[in-house]
Amino acid sequence: MIYIKTKKEIDYIRESCKIVAETLQLLKKNVRPGVTTGELDVIAEDYILSNNAKAAFKGYSQGGGSIDYPASICASVDDEVVHGIPGNRVLKNGEIIALDVGVYKDGFYGDAALSVAVGEISDEKKELMEVTEKSLYLGIEQAVDENRVHDISYAVQSYVEAKGFSVVRDLCGHGVGKHLHEDPAVPNFGRKGTGAKLKKNMTIAIEPMINIGKYNVIQADDGWTILTEDGSPSAHFEHSILITDNKPEILTII
Repeated sequence: MIYIKTKKEIDYIRESCKIVAETLQLLKKNVRPGVTTGELDVIAEDYILSNNAKAAFKGYSQGGGSIDYPASICASVDDEVVHGIPGNRVLKNGEIIALDVGVYKDGFYGDAALSVAVGEISDEKKELMEVTEKSLYLGIEQAVDENRVHDISYAVQSYVEAKGFSVVRDLCGHGVGKHLHEDPAVPNFGRKGTGAKLKKNMTIAIEPMINIGKYNVIQADDGWTILTEDGSPSAHFEHSILITDNKPEILTII
């Protein structure tokens, strides 16, 4: 079911998204060689709790017998595409880390992600991050009233593949707000002019996950972490947005 939000609901979603954005910027400032992903998790949870909110991912269940997600953020390094569980891993110079944050406050959710360089990274990784972030904004441009979901998908895919990178196909963006994951699914590949119709006051999360190598992914033994099958680096950027009459409003930006 696709939810069209009321003004009051949008205000609540906007507040959760604001905390997401602030948390991500705080984490970005703390990414450096020698820091552990677990330390970043503590920083995020402390900040979220200080805003009378909860980390939306902590305790999240995907069913299928896997453990509930045990941390407040996802911290995915290099060939980890998404859902990396924070812990004792020490960040090293030359790596990239994707940080994904979800916040729940007053009954509503916000969700966003960004990728950050750890120290000095290669030109190839720099380009990967730039292309991934650019594809996100190209997708957002298509998120307007009366467009179709796959207009977003096509914008992401066509740009990324023209740059020589690949789009992960097993994972996608989603509606967000009343629930952490809502309809519609927002894939990062597709044929424009198809998919569900976008309507004013829908809130969706657009999140390109882009690999240097092939798009195939595998799941780690922990039941959560998704990795590139060929071991190549991956980047991830995400915003929650509000569809309006005109230009989309990015809710997870400060």
